[in-house]
Amino acid sequence: MTQPTGIHHLAFMAGDIKKHIAFFSEVMGCPLVALFDMHGVPGGLHAFLRMNDHGYFSIVQLPNVGDIPIELGKTHAGNGALPSAPGTLQHLAFRVDSDEQLVAMRDRIRSHGVNVIGPIDHGMCRSIYFAGPDQMTLEVATSHEPIDPGRWIDPAVLAKAGISDEEAARFKAPAPYEGPSPVPQPEYDPEKPHMAYPKAQYLGMLKVPDEAITKGASYAEPPVPA
Repeated sequence: MTQPTGIHHLAFMAGDIKKHIAFFSEVMGCPLVALFDMHGVPGGLHAFLRMNDHGYFSIVQLPNVGDIPIELGKTHAGNGALPSAPGTLQHLAFRVDSDEQLVAMRDRIRSHGVNVIGPIDHGMCRSIYFAGPDQMTLEVATSHEPIDPGRWIDPAVLAKAGISDEEAARFKAPAPYEGPSPVPQPEYDPEKPHMAYPKAQYLGMLKVPDEAITKGASYAEPPVPA
């Protein structure tokens, strides 16, 4: 089936990239594996820390980001029960493989002077909660078995979310995609999601063939020579 198989990387903005690298390497135990000038972004720095061979934690630093105010309830939630603006990340949960590893992570984080709440048993997972740099709301969680949709999709909450029985059936079993390929770029539709580029520039980009984008915008060579 054509679907995502995991998360390759999560990218967070940093006012001070060194502070974030120190936290996620030393406090969380994720090794730094890449740090380079951000491709095609003047003044940008881009870091990657390894979670495993298939998943990374990424940090971006751009000029003057430290001057943008953090506003709880808007840019950031502050904890897992509080709101932030639509489209923002309310909180991030990392995964470990066992209850023992969950407690070990709690103790590792506390050993760096960072306060941690938990573990708390949610049935579908057990979790610990803490804060990261720049008011990040973070969690580490573990599950013993896959989530059973028959037990965890509440019909009453489907109704609260405005999801009909027919829609729920589609959402639980998304239709596979079997082609064609390649699919041409759709015509611009303002009702669809779009990236935030100047409109004229964006419309021009949408007219460029995929092969030309790949050739002109790729940076495949590592910054350090072999």
